Amino acid sequence: MIHVLAVFFLMSLTPALSSPAPGAASATPPWTADRGDGTYQNPILHADYSDPDAVRVGDDYWMTSSSFGHVPGLPILHSRDLVNWTLVNHALPALVPREHFATPRHGQGVWAPSIRYHAGKFWIFYPDPDFGLYVITASNPRGAWSTPVLVKAGKGLIDPCPLWDDDGQAYMIHGWAKSRAGINNQLTLHRLAPDGTRVLDDGKVIIDANQLPGWRTLEGPKLYKRGSYYYVFAPAGGVTEGYQAVFRAKNIWGPYENRIVLEQGSTPINGPHQGAWVDTPRGDHWFLHFQELPAYGRIAHLQPMRWRDDDWPVMGNDPDGDGKGEPVLRHAKPALPAQPLAVPATSDEFDAPALTRQWQWQANPRADWFSLTARPGSLRLACAPAPSAVSHWLTPQLLLQKFPAPAFTATTTLHFAPHRDGDAAGLMIFGYDYAWLGLVRRGGHTKLILRTCHTAQKDGQEHELATFDAPDGDVQLRVTVSAGARCTFAFSRDGKSFAPVGVEFQATSSHWVGAKVGVFAATAPGAKSAGFAEFDWFRVE
Repeated sequence: MIHVLAVFFLMSLTPALSSPAPGAASATPPWTADRGDGTYQNPILHADYSDPDAVRVGDDYWMTSSSFGHVPGLPILHSRDLVNWTLVNHALPALVPREHFATPRHGQGVWAPSIRYHAGKFWIFYPDPDFGLYVITASNPRGAWSTPVLVKAGKGLIDPCPLWDDDGQAYMIHGWAKSRAGINNQLTLHRLAPDGTRVLDDGKVIIDANQLPGWRTLEGPKLYKRGSYYYVFAPAGGVTEGYQAVFRAKNIWGPYENRIVLEQGSTPINGPHQGAWVDTPRGDHWFLHFQELPAYGRIAHLQPMRWRDDDWPVMGNDPDGDGKGEPVLRHAKPALPAQPLAVPATSDEFDAPALTRQWQWQANPRADWFSLTARPGSLRLACAPAPSAVSHWLTPQLLLQKFPAPAFTATTTLHFAPHRDGDAAGLMIFGYDYAWLGLVRRGGHTKLILRTCHTAQKDGQEHELATFDAPDGDVQLRVTVSAGARCTFAFSRDGKSFAPVGVEFQATSSHWVGAKVGVFAATAPGAKSAGFAEFDWFRVE
């Protein structure tokens, strides 16, 4: 542990690290796919938008993705060129059942959804593997979505997708999670009520990959109709090593033939699969999918797609013409009207009446956790009780966002107003392993501390790596994330000279999701505190 008086000595020896200009958020986003010359680079979103699905309505593209136990859930992203995306909404302001998700449920909640447009409205079908398959609708994807309706109850039901056929009959396909149902690698089809709220039969397994030698973990189906064929786009082989498959039949109930249409090949893009086929108004075709990178989560890629003369699709590059494409790293942008550079928000000046949309809690939030009006222009977090004295693994009031790039810096200003011993607040990198730098009230004094925790290893408890007497007044906290998700924390009294604290921390994934960065405030379990922390801004560059 570093000696408590070492702080000023360290600051006098440490060269100043770069910092954003006072009062201004970074003008340069940490990752952009649009190269400004008519081409784009993959990934189009270097952030954890897992299991993406998308739909085109007129000139607009709308995307959603898995959100698991994070709240709000089901992000809604918008684009007009498939390269520049903006996060415009979340379809689920709270997870249901509400009481179940009042505490963190790592790896539970919203798994792979599908988004469609039918009968003048938008539809999202999403699974909760512990409760069943839900549907929500909206006339405007930027506005309020309906309350979730349970279409089919049951454990282990995952990855639903609807199709309204030409004759008006509706269908829904879904997969299975072995962890809950005891089976997987199969896709089941149901007839669906036209209003999408209930299934009309017991369902039939129309694709059983257990009968295909070497196939495993077939899931995430998307059901389409093109010409005389019904197509099921579905990934197999697992998220880190898998591939994209397509099945087709002239009768929706089968039998289906299959083909692998996208795999890693000679590229560095592992496990390219699970996503959405979309077209353009002029008839070009594209495929959105993810790639899993350990601490960064499941990042989104865009592949050119074409239909062969034999009515099979091929994605990405196919230099040998065998029908199995491999991902492109750079490519000409879709032939769509030029759009301004756009990326999901990362920085927040906390001067709006609501949190910007990149923020998510670890569970359904409570109104008394935070305020943007107690001191206008800053975010106030209450020192709400944590459920554990040894770890924040199950603390619901962590306010976090996705890693937005391979390398970035996040900086915030913290004003700490503790009320009792045990009050704490700070800047956090969260995953199976997590670390935070912040302030804590201890023995009637405020300390600046760095703590780490390995929740899946060792004793699962936080360990203190550095302790200082806290600087007077507000303190700026910073974490610098370098390639490979290696993190270095630092602090400053003046916003100019930053002193590194502790050793490099290796960020890790969490349960089905990438690492996150953000802020928190808490106090001891069961305690009541009037303490709070105020963050003037949060800037990512």
